[in-house]
Amino acid sequence: MKKTKTILSLAIFGILSLSSCKNNEKQDSEELEVAEVAADEIFRPNFHFTPQENWMNDPNGMFYLNGTYHLFFQYYPEGNVWGPMHWGHATSKDMVTWEELPIALEPDELGYIFSGSAVVDVDNTSGFGDGTTPPVVAIFTYHDPKGEAEGRIDYQSQAIAYSLDEGKTWTKYEANPVIANPDIKDFRDPKVIWDEQNQQWLMALATVDRSLFYGSPNLKDWELLSDFGEETGAHDGVWECPDFFPMKVENSEEIKWVLIQSLNPGGFNGGSGTQYFVGDFNGKEFKVDPSMENLPEKHDHWIDYGKDNYAGVTWSNIPDSDGRNLFMGWMSNWLYAQEVPTETWRSAMTVARELSLKKVGDTYRIFSMPVKELDTYKETLFQKNQLMVKNSAEIASEAEKDLTRAEIKFEIPNLKQTNYEFSLSNAEGENLKFGYKHSKKQFYINREESGIIDFNDEFAGTISYGPRTSSSDTLSVLMILDRTSIELFYDKGETLMTEIFFPKKPYTSFSVKAEGDFELKNIEISHFNFGNKNADGKN
Repeated sequence: MKKTKTILSLAIFGILSLSSCKNNEKQDSEELEVAEVAADEIFRPNFHFTPQENWMNDPNGMFYLNGTYHLFFQYYPEGNVWGPMHWGHATSKDMVTWEELPIALEPDELGYIFSGSAVVDVDNTSGFGDGTTPPVVAIFTYHDPKGEAEGRIDYQSQAIAYSLDEGKTWTKYEANPVIANPDIKDFRDPKVIWDEQNQQWLMALATVDRSLFYGSPNLKDWELLSDFGEETGAHDGVWECPDFFPMKVENSEEIKWVLIQSLNPGGFNGGSGTQYFVGDFNGKEFKVDPSMENLPEKHDHWIDYGKDNYAGVTWSNIPDSDGRNLFMGWMSNWLYAQEVPTETWRSAMTVARELSLKKVGDTYRIFSMPVKELDTYKETLFQKNQLMVKNSAEIASEAEKDLTRAEIKFEIPNLKQTNYEFSLSNAEGENLKFGYKHSKKQFYINREESGIIDFNDEFAGTISYGPRTSSSDTLSVLMILDRTSIELFYDKGETLMTEIFFPKKPYTSFSVKAEGDFELKNIEISHFNFGNKNADGKN
């Protein structure tokens, strides 16, 4: 009897101990999760869109309707690295503050939901409408993982879905795919617009080394029109995520067609990058402007020379009364995107930007500037018409400015053959160095001492460079600063550099330096005030 009691006691003790261990393990796991979330929040952007949790990459399906901007995005809801792709969804009234909504499109028996676009079918050419509500039609790539695993090359095809409630819910077309794979391994990322001049739906589709153009009367039946790009531009990687649309050349009546073309790897500074081409389109074929024929790998027609602006495309259905070409990109790089030091969420989008097209010398260039809607949140903290600097000067310090949600503008007239270096820094000794070497007509960003960099050798292993194409003897600088990103708009948007960083403590000082005396003009430092807006991007 005593032995039985002993055995029973041991059994109960074992059960209690096991239960206690499980409870402790659960508590440790919960504490670790809370710690990870808390650690991640110091890196979450103040105003750039990022998902509340898990993995995000390319912007998709962006359209405007009834006062609302819709952003869809490549999303994996089960983890913090790339996985079976869904379309996440967020909306905004101004492209600045965003509300994340339920997942829009999920994988099915035909495959994952890869990148694509969406259009508002105003005339119901697709027949999906109900007679009163124009359908929104999403065009996306199906990626069949089984076909890929079997070694086939035809595992990507193009499909459509439609929504009658402005993108809240979607119905996939029963006859998908609408474009079968023509035996091309990389065959994806359809971007569709309504081609008013030629009265057709027009699709740009990326393949390995070129873009294909398709036409359709109804978004269901597609005809291959032509292809472009095999022999021009950068090709040290796979072409992805095209965008193709007409633009009016500023200060003229001239209309040109622009092809925005991402590729990975092969970007100007390695990894992901986005180049562009300007030319004419006759309804079937795109012919690049003579100044851009046979562009070499290292040409100077890139949307952004920083390492962290990829797969960007424009919104569709922007009213003619607005007339803007509105663009947003994924603010990361495939070299290290899956290893950045956040665990509960990964990746952010750039700020929305307005694109313009200008004739510069004998060629055409795309200029980009932050959308004007961002200005409504600005509070100017400091202005000075002129500041003479002898070697170096601190322009903004912790006591005066919050550099985790700021805009800084200034000009440097009468440029000298020297290096103008700018620096963001903190008390930890971390700093982000960037600037302009006028003797080489070259911009740069150096992340070597910017904070946490040891998660990937490619992140800070090389300095990023970009050519200055402006011939002005005055350099204009506009920078948009968030907790973990800088977007640099040089020469009123002629050259851009966007990069992310991960300091252990926020940067609290901004300084400038160069050899000898130099002048800063029209200095303005502003703070973005979002009222009750939370750090996760929700109101």
